[in-house]
Amino acid sequence: MEFIQPQNLREALRALKNWGKKGMVVAGGTNLLPDLRAKKVSPEALIDLSRIDSLSFIEAEEGGIQIGALTPIAEIAASKILQRKALILCEAARKLGNPLVRNRATLGGNLAKASPAADTAVPLLALDACVEVQGADPRKRRVPLDRFFLGVNRNALKPGELIRSVYFPRPNSGAKMVYQKMGLRNAMAISVISLGVVLEMRKGVCLRIRIAFGAVAPKPIRAYQAENILLGKEITPDLLQACGSQAEKEISPITDIRGGAEYRRAMASVLLQRALGEALEMGA
Repeated sequence: MEFIQPQNLREALRALKNWGKKGMVVAGGTNLLPDLRAKKVSPEALIDLSRIDSLSFIEAEEGGIQIGALTPIAEIAASKILQRKALILCEAARKLGNPLVRNRATLGGNLAKASPAADTAVPLLALDACVEVQGADPRKRRVPLDRFFLGVNRNALKPGELIRSVYFPRPNSGAKMVYQKMGLRNAMAISVISLGVVLEMRKGVCLRIRIAFGAVAPKPIRAYQAENILLGKEITPDLLQACGSQAEKEISPITDIRGGAEYRRAMASVLLQRALGEALEMGA
């Protein structure tokens, strides 16, 4: 196996183009190395991105926030910018793996793996994020995150492309954010189910709502129909229950070693109602 260590983005894109499907990108390695050991993948070349410092940053721009693909999860968890503007993402980052994993794992790697239980995907979906990608063509393109995930471990990257950054519009100051994750243990748990909610209210009426789930479908998803039940209405207990029931219909969980499909379906409704209730109480 060839090991290639580009010093900048241009060299990395050139290597990706030259090796094609025979090469694989590695950054933190927390996803790829276990797959290599288990012989689930056997690339002819590993293209290591760890020296490309220009892809590791967290920046507040006019109207939005941009995070480089190589930004470690630990930096996201500790970011003062994100704690002020997008706390839901910090909370999800703090629950990803353990400190050693968080120091190595990167945002781009977590998203590119396209796991149904990807920890950062759920809050970013709730934040209306998009992924900026680039290939040999110098032009960059942005892919809305809800279109980036195509299925289990499948994403919208074309051959020769990699993730440059993630962008999301800056949430309004009055936005209420809640992230919840259920696992089989308190630490280092892969989600049985995860949930992110971003809610904005005005004069008792739901002005804007985003609901995202992880580990309940072949990919992280937005619950658009459940959102529509709340949008433009005063949120009552009956409406919360209707929203939870709709969420049960929108997901398509499976039974695996971490939990049953029916359990996940029931908990999606319970956690959603609980999260919305928590959001409504914030600043009340």
